[in-house]
Order: sequence, then structure tokens, then C-alpha cells
Amino acid sequence: MAIDDRPDNQASGSNPGVIEEVEVRGHIVDSLLLPKILDRILQMGGTFEIRECVIGSRRVDPSHARIAIRADDAARLDEILGDLVEHGASPVNPEDARVELADIPSAFPDGFYSSTNQRTQIRLSGRWVDVANQEMDCGIVVDLTARSARCVAMIDVEPGMPIVVGHSGIRVIPTERAREASLFSFMSSGVSSEKPKAVSLQAVADSIRATRAAGKKVLLVGGPAIVHTGSAPHVAQLIREGWVQTLFAGNALATHDVEQAIYGTSLGVSIDKGEVIEHGHEHHLRTINTIRRKGGIKAAVEAGLVNSGIMYECIMHGVDVVLAGSVRDDGPLPEVITDAVKAQAMMRASVKGVGFALMIATALHSIATGNLLPAWVKVVCVDINPATVTKLSDRGTFQTVGLVTDVEPFLRSLATLLGQTPGS
Repeated sequence: MAIDDRPDNQASGSNPGVIEEVEVRGHIVDSLLLPKILDRILQMGGTFEIRECVIGSRRVDPSHARIAIRADDAARLDEILGDLVEHGASPVNPEDARVELADIPSAFPDGFYSSTNQRTQIRLSGRWVDVANQEMDCGIVVDLTARSARCVAMIDVEPGMPIVVGHSGIRVIPTERAREASLFSFMSSGVSSEKPKAVSLQAVADSIRATRAAGKKVLLVGGPAIVHTGSAPHVAQLIREGWVQTLFAGNALATHDVEQAIYGTSLGVSIDKGEVIEHGHEHHLRTINTIRRKGGIKAAVEAGLVNSGIMYECIMHGVDVVLAGSVRDDGPLPEVITDAVKAQAMMRASVKGVGFALMIATALHSIATGNLLPAWVKVVCVDINPATVTKLSDRGTFQTVGLVTDVEPFLRSLATLLGQTPGS
């Protein structure tokens, strides 16, 4: 509860305001979390007093601070507190989370708490409970009987669901920077085309190996430029050797990959010679028609019509594939999901267990995937256009590491590195 704790000799005159004490714990200095919190208080019209601050003496030691926040009125204070929750600050004397029952389908109650992609806990009956299925831009639904909570998308809300509202009883645990220097932490210093490519490639390969060694999945999000640039064989190799367990793409990547398997072209251009083939502009549409007549890509593979490429390797090695369509798609292929809400739901289910996401030459599918990933999943985005990487980070997937480069040499080198014995 907010209080006015000013001395009696200051209680008259101007508006005394209201005060709430919050605390923040962890590596709050070297991660710049503490100055960010103090800056946000001032930006939002409040003032602060640091009541206690203990700094860890070693790199591995956490720190903590207790801060008194003053605002002119309770509404402004509540707004500040709501903002600071996302940065890991929580009230010194926390209350239980407040819930309201959803009254209509596919909509939250007014005042619902909008989730971030960072680890979150809510307080139920005096105990902190981890929120499952962490995802940004969702609500939190509570199972009052099981004393559990999970993120829920707006479209999945049903009447009667207890939905968390306000910011009371909510604790966000920010993802901390690596405590020790690593190749991956070196890469995370911003978007640049001038970083040493060999170092960056090695970091990606090491992260993929570590992800698989930990029993987690590697997700590849790919655009059609993978095929157009002649990179499909490299991706096929990654899949064949077990480095990719999940693939998100659209109609275009699958169509041009299968077109290459059938005609040897991509958008009518010979992959081997780089020449435009006569009537080649028809190849992608004829490919879609052929696959539709066969009943799908898997049927075409089983019939021997498609015997190479990304989609072939996905089918042969049991890769979980989600093809999400768009309004501009030709055909589309039978496997393409044309209902955007259904596609999002399937992607949401497929990201469970993913520990590393590699996004190659696709802006919309990368952003859509980034929205579904919790902050602790490492993300590498590779594109010749730096704006793609910037957009992904700006839309909340702040853990993204960007590599501005042509995708073909990147994928060729990555496949070579992962095909080698570590240390060779």
C-alpha cells in the first residue's frame, strides 16, 4: 500500500504525494538494470530515494537495492510501479495477484496484465508461483485449485477464466547477461556487418552443439532467399545430420525448394547455371499444381517425385514443419496453413522445447516467431538487410544477435563447421 512517510514538518503545503518501496535483486549494476530503473522513475514523473544498496564484491555475487518511489498521486505511482515490474522491481511488501473472470470469449478483462517474454512469477496465497508457457503480449490465466499460472493468448480466452489484472503480486525476473566472456556474448554487441565472420560463425556452431547436447531443439526460420541463393543443399545437410528439429517457413520456401528438386530452378532460374530457363516463370506454379495433384509433399516424396532438398530431408528425418501462408501465396501447397490464427497456434505449440533459433532471410516469419519465444532462448538472425535484424529486436525479441551477411556463405560455412568433429 502506498503511504506518505514524510516528517510532520513537511506534511503541509504542497501535495505530499504517495510512496511505495520496491526492491530489485540480481546483477543489477553490471547489467545497468539499476540505473535503468532510476531513469524510468524520473521519466514517468516520479522521484526516488535509495534506502539500501548492497553491491556484490565478486562477479558471481548478486546485488540488491531497496528504493522508495514517490509520485504526486496513487494513479501515477501505480503507473510507475507497473512499468518497473517489467524491469524486475517488486514491492517490498507484496500483495497477492488480483484476478478477474473473463466475461466474453477471446478478450481479456479490462486492466489485464500484459506479459513480457521474461521469466515471471505471480503471488498466490502468499507464495510465488512460476508462470508457465512464458510469452510476450499475452495474459496470465490462473488455476486457483492447482495454484498454478500460465500465459494465455487473447484468442484462447474463454469465459470464466481467472485472468490476472493490474500489477500487484507480479514479479519479473530479468534475463541476466552471461557471467563469463563467451563468443556469443561478444556477438551481442549490436547489429554490424563488420564483425569477424569466422568468430561469429564459430559462436553459432558452438551454441547449436550446446543446445543439442542439452536435449533441446534447434529451430530454423527460413525465407525463400535460402533457395534463390543456392543455399538449400546446406540447409538440407544441417537437417540430415540432425542439427535442425523444427522448421518454420512460408509457401515460398517450400515451393521453390520443391521446384528445385523437380526442375532444377528457383523462380525459373537455373540453380546450377544461373540462367533464366525458357518458360521457367511457370515452374513454381506447375510445381504447386503437381504437388496438389499428388496430395502433398510427403506423398510426392513417397512416390519418388521429390528426392532432394529441404522439404525432402524434413520428411525423411521427422522434422516438425509449420508452413504459415500469406495473402500473396500462389496455390498454396497443401501443407501451407492459410488460417493465420491456426498457424500461430501451431507455431506456439512447436516452440516448446526450443533452445536455439536461427532465423535466415525472412522478416515477417522471424518477427512472428520472436513474439512466441521466451527471453532465455538464444536467437540469431542472419540477413543481408540490417533492418530485418533491427525490427526483430525493436519488437521485443531483445536477445537477438544479428549477423548482416549473405546467407549462402554463412550457411555453407555453418554446415561445414557442424560437420566437423569439435576441436578438429
